[in-house]
Amino acid sequence: MPIITVEDSAQKFGDRVVFEHVSFTIEPGEVFVVLGGSGSGKSTLLKQMIGLLRPTAGRITVAGHCVNEDVTEVRRSIGVMFQSGALFGSMTLLDNITLPLAVFTDLPASARVEVARMKLALVGLSDAAQRLPAELSGGMIKRAAIARALALDPPILFLDEPGAGLDPITSAELDHLILQLRDSLGATFVVVTHELASILAIGDRCVMLGGEAKGVIAQGPPKTLQAESREPMVRAFFHREIL
Repeated sequence: MPIITVEDSAQKFGDRVVFEHVSFTIEPGEVFVVLGGSGSGKSTLLKQMIGLLRPTAGRITVAGHCVNEDVTEVRRSIGVMFQSGALFGSMTLLDNITLPLAVFTDLPASARVEVARMKLALVGLSDAAQRLPAELSGGMIKRAAIARALALDPPILFLDEPGAGLDPITSAELDHLILQLRDSLGATFVVVTHELASILAIGDRCVMLGGEAKGVIAQGPPKTLQAESREPMVRAFFHREIL
């Protein structure tokens, strides 16, 4: 059974149609990529799936719960890494990660700290527990944000532009980390990005949105789309061509 199902989803703001008739499924344990050019609706679709934006039409089911009807249960099943990291600047990394444990669990303080240290170890930040976000590099901030998204052991993680603003080496290291976590935890990753190298490195399958098409223009394994698609926009994206 798919762990996420998007059925005929649409999003409109007044008379402006962002997209419509968007449908796809995501299988457990996949790294699934939502891609497309700027303004195609990638971030809007992400907001729908994590319950921040109610679809204008259609139905989205996450871990067996409908986003339209039971958003609280949906949010218990997911962790989210926002593009900027969204860490609390006045709190250490350890405190950033213990916060969701304090809010959503009954664990004693000592257990929360132990869990937080384990999550930092998973992303290679064991030595940075007492640092503030301002003391971190861009890549470290992304890793810390993933550690916080993992705090409650969700089966699904959403990553919003994880490679944005990173140099190619740091971005490649982050891609490797995502695959390591997928393999070791068995989690499902939904990654929103337009970074071509990352898409090809980590994506099992993808859905591509087109701004002019107002919806899905391609679905499938990224390498297959790169090699075989004859859709002009898809070829332009994967081969960095000018239309």
